[in-house]
Amino acid sequence: MTLQAFAGHETYWHRSGSGSRSALMLHCSLAHSGAWRGLERHLSGILNMVAFDLPGHGRSADWDGVGDFQDKAVQIAEALWDQEISDPVDLIGHSFGGTIALRLAQRHPDRVRSLTMYEPVLFAAAKDHPTFAENSAYMEGPFADAMRAGDRMEAARLFNVLWGRDAAWQALPMSLREDMAKRIHLIPAGKTVTHDDIHGQAAPGALERLDLPVLLMEGARSPAMVAATHDALAARLPNVQRRVFAGAGHMAPISHPAEVGDAISAFLSSSAPVAH
Repeated sequence: MTLQAFAGHETYWHRSGSGSRSALMLHCSLAHSGAWRGLERHLSGILNMVAFDLPGHGRSADWDGVGDFQDKAVQIAEALWDQEISDPVDLIGHSFGGTIALRLAQRHPDRVRSLTMYEPVLFAAAKDHPTFAENSAYMEGPFADAMRAGDRMEAARLFNVLWGRDAAWQALPMSLREDMAKRIHLIPAGKTVTHDDIHGQAAPGALERLDLPVLLMEGARSPAMVAATHDALAARLPNVQRRVFAGAGHMAPISHPAEVGDAISAFLSSSAPVAH
């Protein structure tokens, strides 16, 4: 467990597992690298894993708001990768972390053995689907109104309601709700990627060129926007497997680590090694 500067940003990272394959883990927004603990225990026999706290998350320094948030996260990931991880690497990303994992694979396909994404929020891939307009209206309406009013707790509640149920938000400990409210400004920071696709991750040909093995996972209880996005991604990725978890939602890597871990293990065992 280390706090170290990567790409000029104080970043907390840790290593786990004793497997023969190297993996880099990218967590979801408003969480931290500790969210992988359950999955790390499940995968420890096959993977040697490195995970870090994204800017503004966990014990890493806050994001300074300069430039693009995903750009900074990618720069940190690449520096950590170069220092600590042996190629080829298995990339594993959850939610916004899934968009980062995808971008790393797009930038370094020759260094990646496989790509696993649980509900990557690259909504722009499905911009013609009705759920894209509905999601945009919600985020630019009630959520943005709460942010403009400075009501960070209400903004955090609205964001969580979008991904779950109001009852689930009310059941969270106040300390966790306060922590999410403290970091809620990092959600609109990702819009340039999730809705605007400023890096062209879903541009014509961008997904089609990624011919490495991809596992795309989702929860059956997740918002309809997820399935629409996955439909669009799966139609364009040339070497993709898809898995839906009954009874699970957006946070299945945390709430259902055994089921998600079993799916990843099976996928990794079927992934052909990279020739060097």
